[in-house]
Amino acid sequence: MILCEIGNTHYHFMHRGSIWRSPVGKKPEFKIESDDPVYAISVNDPAMRRLRSLKPVINLAEHIDLDTNYRGLGIDRAVACMAIEDGVIVDAGSAITVDVMQNGVHLGGFIYPGLMKFQQMYGAISPVLQKALNFAIEVEHLPQNTGDAISYGVIAPLIHTIEKTARGKRIVFAGGDGGYLARFFEDAMVDQTLIFKGMEKIIKEL
Repeated sequence: MILCEIGNTHYHFMHRGSIWRSPVGKKPEFKIESDDPVYAISVNDPAMRRLRSLKPVINLAEHIDLDTNYRGLGIDRAVACMAIEDGVIVDAGSAITVDVMQNGVHLGGFIYPGLMKFQQMYGAISPVLQKALNFAIEVEHLPQNTGDAISYGVIAPLIHTIEKTARGKRIVFAGGDGGYLARFFEDAMVDQTLIFKGMEKIIKEL
């Protein structure tokens, strides 16, 4: 089977352990020869229609069964949560989402702008604050220059909030900046296949 998670900028595919992505602005690129069905979730309706024009698609959105009281939970967050029975999921992409799972129940979560969005926000305040984030910063020490002060102001509160939310639970990071943020936490995991694992769980229950 072929799994496809359709985001705002890319199709993300997985087939027998092979993972690739394709821009959503054009027809998706299939790097394998397979007649297997495509199981998909999507936050991008036009991209889903393009995918359907090429292959039969089974939309897993109709089969998500996550125990939660959260209203408006994005489909990608919901599916990632289904991959974790207990723990905190941090998906650090264009936005940073944090979700807490306990005994298979979604307790809630919150959303931050992504790290690059923070950088753009500072630049919008003043050209003087248009600084690249220092990804080598250590949050144990107060900054001594403007660039590091911006990086600290973005990263230190985020780390503190995730720690407070986790309260000893295991933390699993995903997304483009997930590997970077994980280094601030002992025993944190990085798993870029969380959504695919959640999709596989849904398929097994069909």
